[in-house]
Amino acid sequence: MRKLLTVAAAAALLSGSVSLAQAADTTLRITLQLPLKSHLGQNLVLFKDEVEKKSGGDIEVQIYDSAQLYKDKQVPQAVGSGAIEMGVASLTRFVGDVPAVDIFYQPFMFNSDDLIRKATAKGSPVRDPLDDAILNQTGARVLWWQAYGSAIMLSKGEAVSTPDAVNEKKVRVFGKTLGEFIKSCGGAPTLISGSEQYLAYQRGTVDVGMTGVSGVKSRKLWDVMDTITKTQHADIEFIVVVNDKFWSELPEAHQKIISDAAAMADAAVRDKISEIENAAYAASVENGMKIVEPSAEQIAAWRGCSKPVYDQYATDAGDLGKQVMDAATKLQK
Repeated sequence: MRKLLTVAAAAALLSGSVSLAQAADTTLRITLQLPLKSHLGQNLVLFKDEVEKKSGGDIEVQIYDSAQLYKDKQVPQAVGSGAIEMGVASLTRFVGDVPAVDIFYQPFMFNSDDLIRKATAKGSPVRDPLDDAILNQTGARVLWWQAYGSAIMLSKGEAVSTPDAVNEKKVRVFGKTLGEFIKSCGGAPTLISGSEQYLAYQRGTVDVGMTGVSGVKSRKLWDVMDTITKTQHADIEFIVVVNDKFWSELPEAHQKIISDAAAMADAAVRDKISEIENAAYAASVENGMKIVEPSAEQIAAWRGCSKPVYDQYATDAGDLGKQVMDAATKLQK
C-alpha cells in the first residue's frame, strides 16, 4: 500500500512538473484604473482572451483593475520604466511629456464620429506622430486606443448651439482646457465632478452642463435637463501602452499575436462606443429630451471664439502640435 502511495506521489510530482513546464512563456500584466466591468475593462478581457487563445497558452495576460497597482496618473512612468509591462491611461496623462496630445481637447476639432474615427485610426496623420512621440519621450509603446466618447452640452429650455447661449452663464466643465474654452466664449466655467452633476443641475448651481452622452443615461440627467446639444466639442480617449524594452525582447511570433489582438480590440471598442452613445441618445429621447445638432455656421462661430485656446495650444505643443493640427484640419475637409 505504501509503495502504491509512493508511486502516486511521484506521478503527482511529475504531473506538476509537466504543468510548470507548460506554464506561459510570456506574462503581460496590465494596470487599469477603472473596474473590470467598465467598457474599457471588458475591452481588455477581449484582448486577453484573444491573445491566450491564439498563443495556445504561451502568453498569459493578467489584468489588475480598479487601480490595484497604479493610479491613472502613475501609468506613463510605471510602464515607461518597466515597473509593469502594460497599462491603460487617459491620453491627457501624457500631456506633460507630449503636449501635442491635447489636440483632442481643442474645441470642436473633432466634432463628428467620422472625423474621430479618421483621426484615431492606426496610420492616421494625427495618431501616428503622437504614438511615435509618446514612445520616444516615455519608453511606452502605444498598442491601441480605447474610445471613451464625445463631450456634449446640456441645457433646459433652449439649445446651446452658439456661443451666445453660454454668455455670462455658469457652465459645468471637467478639465482645464475645456474651462478655457468656455471662458474664451464668454461663459463662466465651473469644475464639477461627474457624480455631483445631477444636484448641480437640479439646484441651478450651473446653467449649462457638459458631459458625455453615456453619462446622461447612466445618471438619468433627463430628470433635470431637457435638451442635448450634440456639439461633440471634445473627444475623450484612453490608450493602452507596453514597455518598449520588454516589447523588443519578445519573440516575433508573440509580437504578432499581441499586435493582431490589439488591432482587434481597437476596432471593437471604437464600434462599441458608437453603440453605447446611440443607445444613450435613444434613451434620452424616450425620456423626453430634445436632441439638437448645430449647423456648420454655428460650429464656425464656436471655433471663432475659441481661437485663444488654439493659440495657447500652438505655443505649448510646438512643431509636433502644428503638425497634428494641420493634419486634423485637412481631415475635416
